Amino acid sequence: MIIVPMSPTATASSDLALGAAVAVRLSDWGVIRAKGDDAATFLNGQLTQETVKLDLGQARLAGYCSPKGRLLASFVMWRTAPDEILLACSADLLAPTLKRLSMFVLRARCKLTDASAEIALWGVALPGLLHDDAEHPIPAAPYATSSVGGGTAIRLADAAGATRMLWAAAPDAIPPWASTSSPDVWNWLEVQSGVPRIVASTVEAFVPQMVNLELVGGVNFQKGCYPGQEIVARSQYRGTLKRRMVLAEGAAAAAAGAEVFAAADPEQPAGQIVLSASLPHPEGGARHAVLIEVKRALAEAGELHVGAADGPVVRLRALPYEIPADNAG
Repeated sequence: MIIVPMSPTATASSDLALGAAVAVRLSDWGVIRAKGDDAATFLNGQLTQETVKLDLGQARLAGYCSPKGRLLASFVMWRTAPDEILLACSADLLAPTLKRLSMFVLRARCKLTDASAEIALWGVALPGLLHDDAEHPIPAAPYATSSVGGGTAIRLADAAGATRMLWAAAPDAIPPWASTSSPDVWNWLEVQSGVPRIVASTVEAFVPQMVNLELVGGVNFQKGCYPGQEIVARSQYRGTLKRRMVLAEGAAAAAAGAEVFAAADPEQPAGQIVLSASLPHPEGGARHAVLIEVKRALAEAGELHVGAADGPVVRLRALPYEIPADNAG
């Protein structure tokens, strides 16, 4: 397999130098609990990721697709007991996702509930990638879990020189790291990680590969069937991936779901924003970062416009992983 960057014009995004740990309550995330003897096998038949072999101490990314292979939700999931798996997702689509999944439980011994009122999620960012904290030992590698400070730490993909985690605990629990009321740094690092998160404004907009979900470990092509599996597999093996997700930065704020245009084809949208973040600058103004799903051919120019063909400019930056060239459309 030949690996190449998405665009020859992409340049590395500036790392964010964290002066101290950041922990912020994630009000825009929620938690679904799947409990019962058949919880793992039920989820295995619904999600893009293997759940039967998900062990204690492990976490995984996963997608939930429509029969047309379009993402209805994305999850960070981890097992808490032999008969229980928790799934963290965007709060604004938790209710419809829970309702839809529940329709297919049928006779399976699995109960699905909204556990958001019982389990609070915090986003934690720690400066540097190496930590030796005997008092609060964090998971050793991405997508491992450990008990920390009375809660569960779920390590995510590192981003911009920082270690990222979800911390799941009781609503009144206090994280063992310095907390902050501003989610700006956490949101920025989420975008910089290049890991997609489906929100209400992007439901059914993307096949998993359009947002690189398989490149960050969210799709298992050896597992059994799930809704949309045939379309997802066909997209993977026929080499027809004409759209991918890129990282970009610009001078104007943007929102998930907004259309993006390219100068080479200004009459129609070239893509759509997946996630966005703004980071205030200490001296005034702000930096703005976006993950954009876009036609690969139009991304090669390295410059895109948000909202209209003459809208604010965003310029490509390097993702923390590379795109396989053999899937170019």
